[in-house]
Amino acid sequence: MPDWLATHNGWLWAILGLLLIGGEMLAPGVFLIWLGLAALITGAVVGIFGLGWQAACIVFAVFAIACVAVGRLLTRRKSEEPDAATGLNDRGRQLIGKVFRLETTMAGGEGRVRVGDSSWRIVGPELLAGAEVKVVRVEGSTLVVEKA
Repeated sequence: MPDWLATHNGWLWAILGLLLIGGEMLAPGVFLIWLGLAALITGAVVGIFGLGWQAACIVFAVFAIACVAVGRLLTRRKSEEPDAATGLNDRGRQLIGKVFRLETTMAGGEGRVRVGDSSWRIVGPELLAGAEVKVVRVEGSTLVVEKA
């Protein structure tokens, strides 16, 4: 191994770290930044303790795993329960508990209700057209109703 590589090992890790962080800016994906941080830390450790390149690679591997794990904890998505509770992007769930007037007479336990500018398939008790029904749950794209 060339002597300059052995004498500038810490600086090379720091440069690698800056290149990786720069790569994160060019192609964002929140991954290279953690490897860049690990390389910067490795450069500092190598500079302080004067480790050889073999030990520096092992130190980098350990710090890379640790930085990626910490990064995943920091950037982990929050629970999506608030959206699920409001029914955002789930039109059927938003209709639970609402009352609608039957568009057609229910035949064989099936019928249709008009909701805004759309018509929904419903299942429930046999009722005549014009009767009011309440949505109790959603099964796929079908509303399950009961008499209101």
